[in-house]
Amino acid sequence: MSGGIGRRRLLAAAALGGGAVTVGGWAMASGALTPGQPGLLLRSQAPLPPPYAVPLPVPSVLAPVRSDGTTDVYEITQRTARLSILPGPETTAWTYGGTFPGPTLVSRSGRRTVVRHRNELPHPTVVHLHGGHTPYGSDGYPTALILPRGGTVPGAGGMAAMPGMTSMAGTADSHDSAAVVRTYTYPMEQRAATLWYHDHRMGFTGPNVWYGLAGFHLVHDDEEEALPLPRGDRDIPLMITDRSFAADGSFRYPALDPAQRTPGVGTRYKDGVLGDVILVNGAPWPVVPARRLRYRLRLLNASNARRYRLALDPPPPGGAGLVQIGGDGGLLQTPLAHDSLDIAPAERFDVIVDFSRYRPGTRVRLVNQLGSGSTAAVMRFDVSTARPPDDDSRIPARLSAIPTPRPDRATATRTFHFQRRAGSTGWTINGRPYEPGRPLATVRLGTTEVWRFVTDFHHPVHLHLNHFRVTARNGRSPGPYDAGWKDTVDLRPAESVEIVTRFTDYPGRYMLHCHNLEHEDMAMMADFVTE
Repeated sequence: MSGGIGRRRLLAAAALGGGAVTVGGWAMASGALTPGQPGLLLRSQAPLPPPYAVPLPVPSVLAPVRSDGTTDVYEITQRTARLSILPGPETTAWTYGGTFPGPTLVSRSGRRTVVRHRNELPHPTVVHLHGGHTPYGSDGYPTALILPRGGTVPGAGGMAAMPGMTSMAGTADSHDSAAVVRTYTYPMEQRAATLWYHDHRMGFTGPNVWYGLAGFHLVHDDEEEALPLPRGDRDIPLMITDRSFAADGSFRYPALDPAQRTPGVGTRYKDGVLGDVILVNGAPWPVVPARRLRYRLRLLNASNARRYRLALDPPPPGGAGLVQIGGDGGLLQTPLAHDSLDIAPAERFDVIVDFSRYRPGTRVRLVNQLGSGSTAAVMRFDVSTARPPDDDSRIPARLSAIPTPRPDRATATRTFHFQRRAGSTGWTINGRPYEPGRPLATVRLGTTEVWRFVTDFHHPVHLHLNHFRVTARNGRSPGPYDAGWKDTVDLRPAESVEIVTRFTDYPGRYMLHCHNLEHEDMAMMADFVTE
């Protein structure tokens, strides 16, 4: 093997430890090996439908129950619902308002959004607005429970402990007290972006999201709306997830304790749970008609652990069929053309696809080049044979001005190691499993810091409160998918990434964690405090 490849394999093996090895450059732990993926495939027991047999559903937009000059107020009831996902038996899902995905919320930058959640599910929940620049009391701290009606707080000290945790005593404050109805206030002092909301309950985020607790939250502003981008029915949010199904049509998930008293999954799945059915907006391998015009696709990977390499098949003549205009934190400065996109759990990519580059009647598949068998297909676009109207959209050469915090003005540089806990099924940051109220960093508001993330395995790292810019990957330039403002960055085995961010506006306790939800539930989280 070459010196460079050999060094990377040795680094990966050294970082993983605990009997983990590398094969063909990919990390293997606990006997589970899926090229390009963390985790182990959980196969469905129900018959799977053929691909491209159902139309793409688009989540409905939720209307406010009340609005005034500054604020829009929404109400969402979390409840079970029987959904037709596979042919035959219905699937019982945990939902926001009866649908999976939940209804889409649409906000205006600078206009306050208030969302009141009521829990009619059988277990406690927490709601996190992922990508939101949000005060601590509404950020969805993992012990700030919404209880079921008539429910009680489970576990000693208010919550079941994660693997490796010793105590939760003394960690709660007024924001963390459990409630049957909880109101989240989002100032929306942030730029236009594709956000999403999902469950964030400590120790049980994985099953709660797997069973359906996720939805889009879109933010618009004047800058974005002034651009001639596709809009209306040609601006489509696409939530991509993988799931497995039991023989009776129910979601299949390897929880240690379905009653949610003990968190985590079986040992074989501690690296992550992978499903064999790809859902887009809750439908298996759907199909959508496309006119020969430009479309904006808001791609969200809402899977627990699966990474995707998305590409168009066939590619358009000349390639570069996915033109990225935005990421986690909104518009890029200039468009980036890709033949394929690597997207890790929780990442978002806004792309333009120009279907006028295809011949009329072409069937264009969106495929997953990291998948095989049923997980290699995602969805299909059927290009119309009709003559389209004139396209009123285009892709500007310049999209946005993005000021970047300067690393040379950072007041601190911190390093965070994301690793498996030796001799344990749990995961750690800087050698410690998560314990609420024990921060790994205290940050002064108004300052810029450089944070370095170092990994032993695949870890998509998510930072709450502020978006960041990636400044280096393995000591070199950022990668091809690191552009723009981000809140989640994908790290491969034995890799390091440096980010720079400026912490602003809101004091309190916030989260840094892996967004592989099985890793998160098994203690790969940390608090940081802003003051």
